[in-house]
Amino acid sequence: MSALKTERRSRMVATETLSNAGSGALLIGFSDLKLTRQERPLVITKGCGVFIVDEDGREILDGSSSFYCAALGYSDTRLVEAATRQLAQLPFYTTGMHRTVDVAMALADKLKSLVPIADAHVAINCTGSEAVDFALKFMRYRNVARGEPQRRRFISRWGSYHGGTIASAALGGGRELHDAFALPMDDFLFVSQPNWPAGAEPGESESQFTSRLVAELERTIEAAGPDTIAGFVAEPISFSCGFFPPPAGYFAGVREVLDRYGILFLDDEVICGYGRTGELFAAGSMGLRPDVMSLAKGMTSGYFPVSATVISGELYDWLEQGSARHGSFAHATTCSGHPVGAAVALEMLRIVEQDRLLEQVRARIPALHRHLHALANHPVVGHVRAYGLAGALTLTATKLKGGAGAAADGGVARMGAVGKVLGQVMLDHGVIVRVTGDSAVIAPPLIIQEQEIDELFRRLRAALDDTEAQLARL
Repeated sequence: MSALKTERRSRMVATETLSNAGSGALLIGFSDLKLTRQERPLVITKGCGVFIVDEDGREILDGSSSFYCAALGYSDTRLVEAATRQLAQLPFYTTGMHRTVDVAMALADKLKSLVPIADAHVAINCTGSEAVDFALKFMRYRNVARGEPQRRRFISRWGSYHGGTIASAALGGGRELHDAFALPMDDFLFVSQPNWPAGAEPGESESQFTSRLVAELERTIEAAGPDTIAGFVAEPISFSCGFFPPPAGYFAGVREVLDRYGILFLDDEVICGYGRTGELFAAGSMGLRPDVMSLAKGMTSGYFPVSATVISGELYDWLEQGSARHGSFAHATTCSGHPVGAAVALEMLRIVEQDRLLEQVRARIPALHRHLHALANHPVVGHVRAYGLAGALTLTATKLKGGAGAAADGGVARMGAVGKVLGQVMLDHGVIVRVTGDSAVIAPPLIIQEQEIDELFRRLRAALDDTEAQLARL
């Protein structure tokens, strides 16, 4: 055990009387629940810029923007002041029953002018899960109004993640998750993740890989019955499956198939939106033509829970027709169009324009990519991927002395084993990246400066070196 770990362990014992030290009252997701009762979790107490500080006073460079949310980093006073002003003026009112608040209307109008969707209409929600869930709900409502109630199924990709509600989690493509929560449903179908080149067959070129996946989508539609499919759902880049940018021509091929069968495209930009790719939306960077978009996370830099479901004018017209038939559109939530969230989201968009944030992001991308590719020859790195102000490393033990056979003896050839070691040691080096399986995904706050990128990768390289040393001892 390193000196830093020993020191932290002693401090953990000293703080056991603090809340949640041993009771486990707080349910912490994506965690070993038993461990959260036995060992005090990492507790963050403050943050500034790209750095966070834990309760022991340790400074940590956040290379994952806390679930890819904190676009402006931590403690941006302008967002705080926007929330404070709105709290003082009107802290809460629901959007529903022909009532709303001025800032919610202003936010919808602003988004309408920015999204790549014709005659857009905007529902303002709280979470990315809601944004996706409500998009599915709206598309089904449209099809009922069109006289096609059987068109209710959705196609997603294996390995994707689209949220935590029953519907959005079932839409995500994780077999173990489906089994654990009894989620598989007949209305959700799956095709391959476009994880080029990792998913390619031996000798398969990029264009052949793309053609195979587009053909798989068409076969899936035909097998299910084209008149039963409501929509296709995809992130421009699936962060949760390890961050694999799509191969050339993938989305153009997908869109051609969808258009041919009259199927809507939901562009899930909960993570990719708000500047991560160098444009406000990844749809702009990749030339996508969505019918529906889900937005969240970067909308307020995570400072307030806000999301949006953006729909095309064509889809909205059918919602309006259904509303006329039934007397109202029977959809709302208590916190729809929350005034504080809307005010913070408006301020976020103002900051993006005022600070020329997208220009800053584009200026930082080369440095981030340079550092990523410099790690390609590291002994525990097998492959490097980069797009926009983000990237990922495929972690491997096969390059270590003795190769895969030695790794198997130590148990580190198993999926996720190398990532688990990195996850354990990186805090000792004052850095956090998102480890998912055997991928380490790097997506720092958009405000990161070039010298901070240098520091991020200095700390990450030290953590990788430590990972290599620990694996070598197994």
